[in-house]
Amino acid sequence: MHRGAIYPAARTGPFTTLKDIVRFISLQMKVRESVVCRGHPNVSGSHRTTFEVTREAHLSPSGHCIIGVCADKGAADLSEEFRHALADRHTVLYTTLTAEECSVCVRSCGHASMTLDHPADLVWRKSGFVCGRTVGIFSDRAAATLPRDLIAVLQEGAELAVEMVAVIRIPAR
Repeated sequence: MHRGAIYPAARTGPFTTLKDIVRFISLQMKVRESVVCRGHPNVSGSHRTTFEVTREAHLSPSGHCIIGVCADKGAADLSEEFRHALADRHTVLYTTLTAEECSVCVRSCGHASMTLDHPADLVWRKSGFVCGRTVGIFSDRAAATLPRDLIAVLQEGAELAVEMVAVIRIPAR
């Protein structure tokens, strides 16, 4: 071990100069957005690769990925600052879904190809597919892996709060 060296957990080897430390440190910018919607009796929460929130009021029994209807925003309604933040490969999106006493956090990624221009839908995907409805890719959850108690209260029509925080990590140069 070098005397006076700093060993951060994410890197092996010492930082012996201030220049090394500055290179390692990355700046972060956070942008927040909220969406409010509600559940529906046809919420099944059974889709294995996505989940979705929509402005539409109707949900057919075949809408396996939709967990919220009557949303107050679609992708195109998100703030310009938030849409710009998600259109960056360095962005990590943390989405908290809360209905009654049930809550879950979902981690996703942004991508330079995100346009977020769909008027009604917001979709989180486990895959890397991007279209105008996509708000997060490589998500660690899909409708089928959301807590069943959350799905149960959504089937009763509970209000769903969708809180999103986009964290942009700007690599130090």
